[in-house]
Amino acid sequence: MHPVLQHNVYLIKEHVGMFKAANNYDVFDPETGEEMMHCREPNLGFLTKMFRFTDYKRMTPFDVHVTTPSGEPVLHVTRGISVFLSKVDVLDEDRDRVGGFKQKLFSIGGAFTVLGENDQPLCHLKGKWTSWEFNFEHEGRKLAKVSKKWAGIGKELFTSADNYILEISEDIPTENPLRLLIMAAVFSIDLVLKE
Repeated sequence: MHPVLQHNVYLIKEHVGMFKAANNYDVFDPETGEEMMHCREPNLGFLTKMFRFTDYKRMTPFDVHVTTPSGEPVLHVTRGISVFLSKVDVLDEDRDRVGGFKQKLFSIGGAFTVLGENDQPLCHLKGKWTSWEFNFEHEGRKLAKVSKKWAGIGKELFTSADNYILEISEDIPTENPLRLLIMAAVFSIDLVLKE
């Protein structure tokens, strides 16, 4: 697992644009303002781009590449065409599958089950649409939180509604692949649930 995933707090800033087909983000350390990761969709096909501007956008496939600013691979988030429920795969920097997400049927506010390498449930992502807050929980324990609210040192970086804060519990060891899955889930929330 890439060392950039050993932090506990991240600021995710979405690139906004009126006619954007690709989903692009930059990830910062909110306390220092240092740019840590780039998240891009470099290989969009023509048909996918066309459907991204229609009501079928949430059904389109995606292949998100997360790298360091210097281009070192960190993780990949992929999904094929989705008709009803999304099944998302997460790959590490060597493109080995480390797990994924399965969207829950009939969830209010959006929910995923976070799956390990052998599709075993690791935790659940539960959300509140009203406050745009999502928690990663396992047996009543909060493992991480994604929110649009931040009162930390880097508050001046946090100026747009398209920015998110990810806070990962210090209880999750720095080499645990769950950190990689949680980071990947932040992009999946936006691509699958929020678009």
